[in-house]
Amino acid sequence: MTKVDRRIVKSKEAIKKAVLELMLEKTFDRITIKDIADRANVSRRTIYLHYVDKYNLLEQLIENHINELKLLCDSEDLSFKDANVLWFEYFEENFMFFSTMLASDGATTFRNRFLEFVIQEANKQNITNRKNQSINQEVFVQFLGAASVGLVEWWIRNDIPQSPQQMANQLEIYLDSFCNHTHQ
Repeated sequence: MTKVDRRIVKSKEAIKKAVLELMLEKTFDRITIKDIADRANVSRRTIYLHYVDKYNLLEQLIENHINELKLLCDSEDLSFKDANVLWFEYFEENFMFFSTMLASDGATTFRNRFLEFVIQEANKQNITNRKNQSINQEVFVQFLGAASVGLVEWWIRNDIPQSPQQMANQLEIYLDSFCNHTHQ
């Protein structure tokens, strides 16, 4: 039984890798199940055993990474900065996925799903509960979500020019500066 499980895992990994590689070569709409099967060295039937179609495959890829990020958020009671270090480390470890999503036409789907996730996570914490009480939580969460997604895009597209720790430090500085700023 373990042998079958390993084969399934190996096939799914090959399929995921194949679709990411193909997305770097051509638009997602032009990728066929046959292309994916040929690149992954599996049959089309094998792909259909695991995925309804290529759109379902892409959605599952995205959801798997969003779920991993959720697990990181829920794993421990971390400070905002420490949680960001974990996130940036995860982005770095999964560079191929994130760089492909941000460089391909899958970017819109991924970006929207990632933004939705960041906003959900930010809403779980009252991160505007700092010195500046005039900050509207809903507006701030939208701002933080868009800024965080944009920052990750920049970091990935520029081949990780700073360490995850440096990125988390910068994000913490910006957040503190913004939230603690008071109008005089």
